[in-house]
Amino acid sequence: MTTLPIVRLASLKDVDRFQEHLKSLGVSLPCDQQVFRGSESPLRKPLSCGRLRIPNRIAVQPMEGWDGTPDGNPTDLTIRRWMRFGRAGAGLIWGGEAVAVSHEGRANPNQLVIADRTKKGLARLRSKLIEEHRAFVGHPNVVIGLQLTHSGRYCRPNVHHRNEPRIVYHHPILDRRLGLLSDYPLLTDDEIESIAEDFHRAAAMAGELGFDFVDIKHCHGYLAHELLSAHTRDGRYGGSFENRTRFLREVVEGVRTVAPSLEIGVRLSAFDSIPYHPDPDESFDGRPGRGVPELTDGLLPYRWGFGVDENCPTQVDLRETVQFLALLPRLGIRLVNLTGGSPYYNPHIQRPALYPPSDGYLPPEDPLVGVARHMKMTRELKQQFPDLLFLGSAYTYLQEFLPAVAQAAVREGWVDIVGLGRMVLTYPEILWDATEGTSLQRKRICRTFSDCTTAPRNGLPSGCYPLDSSYKDSPLAEKLDIAKGSSRRKPTRV
Repeated sequence: MTTLPIVRLASLKDVDRFQEHLKSLGVSLPCDQQVFRGSESPLRKPLSCGRLRIPNRIAVQPMEGWDGTPDGNPTDLTIRRWMRFGRAGAGLIWGGEAVAVSHEGRANPNQLVIADRTKKGLARLRSKLIEEHRAFVGHPNVVIGLQLTHSGRYCRPNVHHRNEPRIVYHHPILDRRLGLLSDYPLLTDDEIESIAEDFHRAAAMAGELGFDFVDIKHCHGYLAHELLSAHTRDGRYGGSFENRTRFLREVVEGVRTVAPSLEIGVRLSAFDSIPYHPDPDESFDGRPGRGVPELTDGLLPYRWGFGVDENCPTQVDLRETVQFLALLPRLGIRLVNLTGGSPYYNPHIQRPALYPPSDGYLPPEDPLVGVARHMKMTRELKQQFPDLLFLGSAYTYLQEFLPAVAQAAVREGWVDIVGLGRMVLTYPEILWDATEGTSLQRKRICRTFSDCTTAPRNGLPSGCYPLDSSYKDSPLAEKLDIAKGSSRRKPTRV
């Protein structure tokens, strides 16, 4: 079995060695030699977006915990996680986590739902976050959104290990993975229109609860993202670009009607790739090989993607992404969170990591290449749309060098706001510490072990099991170890 040699970033002792390593990979990223403190830091500069006044350039990405109640309310674990969001010092909380607009649209039986029965629970999440933010930063100024979603192809509302897909077209690879037959029913146009109405109702409720904006989620393979790639679908929501963006337009129109004071944002998978799977020639003893594209005869041109070259579906093509972003200002949307790919079929693109989740594969590239792909895509789109406010993704893998790269990216105009995802589970204060001049707590830095993904893949709550004692020392960790078995899938380290 051949493995990919990957240098662990923790072994690089300073910025100079980090930059030498980037050069050896042929990767170019902005990176400052020192991180500025307090008001001198680009990460502490305020900015505005419509009625929103965002006090700094630090954001918390949506971090779903798979730890709600069967009826969609938060639990103590959910509340604890949102309080940790407050400890990040971030000026922007992007959505908190994915909240389903209906029970049927849940990605798992423990996903939060926005409904009359959950209003008090969601209000408590928001108030606890603000309370913790005030205690940590000293003021209550923070912009909080709620990410609204319908999981579409990845609906699993009732049993963790039973998919109940709601698909908008047949996909030659993803259908097979879910065991769907060729006659599996598609969502009708009327059903999609009804789901849009669920978003309207959910947005109105979010406004009543005091959230500053809602995110109409268009990423990671879920319903709205899949609609963007519905080239092969007939009817009002498929085929042409106008039809494939109809859902967004209808949702926005309804939200403007029922909650006119609410700002709207969009988290978008700006690029994609064909699904990957472990190389069967490298897999043995239950351990996965490197990821390889599942490209077989008859799949070209690849007509089931968005932001992907149909003739070479491992490559990015941003032409339709540019069209999509050009539509947003006409809808009164300026707040955009850029991500890519999907955790279900190409996780190395969506979430660069050294160690794969249990259902994944060894990285087919150095994860820094994936980080650079995200950042350069964001820079390119920011240059084309300077009036949109862009939040960037894929920073966690940078580890010790995250603050230096984040500061340089904001300072050089690559991105407006830096979003932190997995890092927040174990070290939410990392950018706040860096801009306070406090030494980083290296033992709390996320090393991308992927247990936060492996756990929910096995029906357990998401969290940092290696580093967060609340998970590491709990019965949940024992269950996770059993689920993972004795296999330890690690890339070769040099």
